[in-house]
Amino acid sequence: MRRGEWPTYLARPYVCGAFGPFDQSRLDLLARSGPPVDAAYVTRDAAVLSSGPLTPYDSGPTMAAFSWGDRRPIAGGDWLRVAETFEAPGLIDAPDAVTLHTGAFGLIDVYYLTDGDAVYFSGLIEPLLALARRPYEVNWDAWAAILKLTYPLLEDTPYAQIKRLPGATALSWSRTRGRLGVDRRAPRWVREEPFDRGITGGDIVALLHEALKPYEKVLVPVSGGYDSRLLASVAVAQRKDIVSWTTSPDDGLDNDLDFARYITRELGVEHRIVPQRAEDYPDEARWAARRLEYLTSHHAWYSPFAREVHQAGRAVVDGLAGGPLMKNFLITADAVGAGTGQDRRRALLAALAVGDPHLPVLGERASAWMDDTVSTAFDQATSMLRGHRSELPLSVLHTRTARGIARSPVNLVGPEATPVFPFLYPDFFDAALSVPVARKEGGRFYREILRAANPKVAALPSTNGALPHRRVPLRSSAPAAREWNHAMLRRAARVPGLMSPGMLEVVEAGPDALAAFGSWNSRFWLRGLVLFGSWLTDYEDVLGDLTPPWSAGEITDGNRVETPENPL
Repeated sequence: MRRGEWPTYLARPYVCGAFGPFDQSRLDLLARSGPPVDAAYVTRDAAVLSSGPLTPYDSGPTMAAFSWGDRRPIAGGDWLRVAETFEAPGLIDAPDAVTLHTGAFGLIDVYYLTDGDAVYFSGLIEPLLALARRPYEVNWDAWAAILKLTYPLLEDTPYAQIKRLPGATALSWSRTRGRLGVDRRAPRWVREEPFDRGITGGDIVALLHEALKPYEKVLVPVSGGYDSRLLASVAVAQRKDIVSWTTSPDDGLDNDLDFARYITRELGVEHRIVPQRAEDYPDEARWAARRLEYLTSHHAWYSPFAREVHQAGRAVVDGLAGGPLMKNFLITADAVGAGTGQDRRRALLAALAVGDPHLPVLGERASAWMDDTVSTAFDQATSMLRGHRSELPLSVLHTRTARGIARSPVNLVGPEATPVFPFLYPDFFDAALSVPVARKEGGRFYREILRAANPKVAALPSTNGALPHRRVPLRSSAPAAREWNHAMLRRAARVPGLMSPGMLEVVEAGPDALAAFGSWNSRFWLRGLVLFGSWLTDYEDVLGDLTPPWSAGEITDGNRVETPENPL
């Protein structure tokens, strides 16, 4: 995100600040380096700055507690209650300590930089870079996960010095001990293993009605899948003021456009198709990449839709987490049937990772290093879930859902509009998690839920089933996209050993050679490398040494880096 291209913080504020023995001049620099902010709360060793009004949800003579999520907490309890009940980050200033915490999944980002015992934090990475050492040090672990999984893990961001506070985690400055501490907790659904309560499809629908009650004027994006038709059916049954929009996911099929028409016609909902143009794809991809601060290669197709939503003036009902919770999404038979925990994690990681492209895109040493790095990080990121009855769906939710998929509703739709996540409503989440994996196999349980919500809508064609063979051109493979992709690949190819000899030949052949990247896996590898090249292009003037950890025996010549594996 370039300075000045900040989101418009309407539905939730942008928040930054500092705590511990911070330097006022550095806090002032942080404030000047992001969206405009005013002081919301300042003491000698705690400061909260906000782009909009921010009042404490709890306060007293010796304490104050703030949050800046999409739901306002009620007073009482510790930080974990706020995190797991309201999915809200916040800061609590108590007599003994100042505590900065995330939501239980960490959907709303909290980034931080430590300077001695002082912590400077922000909802965006870019303002913190003003405090970081120059040139910036590349975090290759982050890029390994972005390329292999499409999103980073643990605390990783593209910059070694800027960290992301993980979900269900707090940093605390102890006034009595004069030092920083980390408090990572297991949220409720990890502490209290679910048992089979015999939940029915009707029970699930009733809980969705409760989750949607507070919202009257809503926009429900409808695709051709299960999640959106379920949420639209519940909203219609509640007689809400509802409109529905659909856009192309650029998957080469566009069944979403056809199937959404059937669904909204049956429900009697006003429906609109948000158009997209192939010639706009480079700008759309660049906007999403910068807005998401290069943290995931997803969501370029969503950009024009998100900008339209900003003008709608409605809460956006999103089906985040529906797949892992109700239809075993990405939970393979190999993972379910694994004999050991290690085999289970290995099978799940294989399902989450981008599959093999039509030709090797990474250099052999780069690929091996990334495999080891990502495997180690994934084990760490899911360590608290080992042996849990719901280890598989929770592993998907705490990694892919929170770090990759949530970016569209949280960071592209929000903060201009409020995203609503009914499937993360605590009672609904607990009930859906308690249903055994075997009942969800093949979508059986989900179809039961859909029939309970609206049997006619349940019977309509779905992208979760067999799809017709109607093909449409991919915007991400059109001439304008190929030209831009090729320019970004040329930049990425300068990193020694990153690309395989075959991939370097593709880059050398020019933009039209990228037409071969039409398969699902190949497209995702291309997007990841293009994202990396775009990041390098935006930040090349402030990045330091680009020699990667897998490289050895480099020959450097000015800005030119050569290895036997990467001749330029």
